[in-house]
Amino acid sequence: MSKNLLDLSLFQPDIPQNLGAIMRLCACMNVHLHIIEPCGFPFNEKKVRRAAMDYIDHLSWERHESWDDFLKWSSENKKRLILMTTKGAQPYTNFKFQENDALIAGSESNGAPNFVHEECKEHRLFVPMHGKTRSLNIGMACSMFLGEAQRQLIDSNI
Repeated sequence: MSKNLLDLSLFQPDIPQNLGAIMRLCACMNVHLHIIEPCGFPFNEKKVRRAAMDYIDHLSWERHESWDDFLKWSSENKKRLILMTTKGAQPYTNFKFQENDALIAGSESNGAPNFVHEECKEHRLFVPMHGKTRSLNIGMACSMFLGEAQRQLIDSNI
């Protein structure tokens, strides 16, 4: 498998079906997935494997016991943290993605807490939406961000 250019991090996911869909997305796009615990459901590898289907066999992923554990990993690996949030400062389409970016999605029910926003204060992005709509499904938002980031990175590596 070729080197992953991006990392996608799920902060305390709380819907196992979304986790399975995002695992499949990451496998298909060659993106390394991070699960930042605790999850809002009992993490059962057998059930997660079933939700992700056979794509889990093609997935590069790891679990972090806590936000602090994830921050330690990101610092050691010189990752730039990018928060995907409805409270973002700029649209994701106006952002210049780089290799080794670590995109972070908050939990489905609560988003990202203030301490995550503070850690990512320089890079908080949103998806522009129509009218009074509030948010997208987390898997759809992740696919939009990853698609744009990879488009930019592939174009810059040609």
